Amino acid sequence: MHEIEIFTDGACRGNPGPGGWGAILRSGGHEKELYGGEADTTNNRMEMMAVIEAVKSVKQPASLSITTDSKYVLQGMQEWLVQWKKRGWKTASKKPVKNVDLWQQLDSLLQNHQVKWTWVKGHAGHAENERADDLANIGVDEVLGLRVAQP
Repeated sequence: MHEIEIFTDGACRGNPGPGGWGAILRSGGHEKELYGGEADTTNNRMEMMAVIEAVKSVKQPASLSITTDSKYVLQGMQEWLVQWKKRGWKTASKKPVKNVDLWQQLDSLLQNHQVKWTWVKGHAGHAENERADDLANIGVDEVLGLRVAQP
């Protein structure tokens, strides 16, 4: 199975506010950078969108090593998801799961992949996490009109 490393980050200026996401995909000697943003969103949604957009760009089943600085994404996928599904997308306190649209999309996208999750501390010098943060901020800048989108 093809092995792909994915590094992701999200950013928000205000929470909610304009946000961006960034991702790096690496396989063999190849590397791809992705980023985007939304005008009115939250940091957690941007963290999730970074993973979603990265996985969407993987065109065939693969062994994915996903590195994030988001405990929300990591715990959601490793600890909470199974129970949320069993409870009909409700939390332990019977409230609707926040960002259910993105959790369902991410869950669906990952079905055909083997996934290993890794958490790293944000803004602590991890090179790929710092670059993913830069990309997420480029996404915010484009939403705010501070940067012209590149082809």
